[in-house]
Amino acid sequence: MTDLTLAGKSALVTGSTSGIGLGIATALAARGAQVMLNGLGSQHDIDAALAQVRAASASDAVFVAADMRVPGEIEALVQETVDNFGGIDILINNAGIQHVAPVQDFPIEKWNDILAINLSSAFHTIRSAVPHMLSAGGGRIINIASAHASVASPFKSAYVAAKHGMAGLTKTVALELAERNITVNAVSPGYVLTPLVENQIAATASARGISEDAVVSDVMLAAQPTKSFITIEQVAELVLFLASDAAASITGSILPIDGGWTAQ
Repeated sequence: MTDLTLAGKSALVTGSTSGIGLGIATALAARGAQVMLNGLGSQHDIDAALAQVRAASASDAVFVAADMRVPGEIEALVQETVDNFGGIDILINNAGIQHVAPVQDFPIEKWNDILAINLSSAFHTIRSAVPHMLSAGGGRIINIASAHASVASPFKSAYVAAKHGMAGLTKTVALELAERNITVNAVSPGYVLTPLVENQIAATASARGISEDAVVSDVMLAAQPTKSFITIEQVAELVLFLASDAAASITGSILPIDGGWTAQ
């Protein structure tokens, strides 16, 4: 059986102060990786995220704030990872935001921010990290996409465009690096039960005048045949596998973890 340990590896996880990103960072640390955190939140949130990741492993964890809309700050984030850990073996592009509106009313600034954070930031981290991976003889790049990398939903023009773009970016870079021991894949979750989603259930029930159970089954999980949320831990486990030596021959793949959503 292939050893899935990540001891001695260094990882950068963008958007990792909460939710899926924090779950991935914690799982990487538990396997022995040194982890660079990045994301939004109060100082209390950042301290709590660092404490959680550090508690998972004896390896160090560091936080660097970077505005993922600004290429220069993204380049500095990658360099900080290299400076702190001596390299960058694993890059997880997870940062993302959402806004929902009809296309004719969609605010231009929201479109620009979503494309910058959900798509362009991944280009900038990859562009900055790849030279270090090449020098080290290999690496793993894992992009967190979405079921919306394959299918669309109304009123999410920017998000769906960005996630479709993430799929294309993943495939293109995978082909470029296929002979250089750097794999590039995307994980595409359906609805994941994060604290943010949990908080939305009661609010949606009140707004629609329906029960919380109905919100879950008829609104949030209507597209997922299993009628079950994906868990943060399930997403993290798939990422861990892709980051391991066992996944050395998997590259250019868009891997759904969506309860059957995109099988329809």
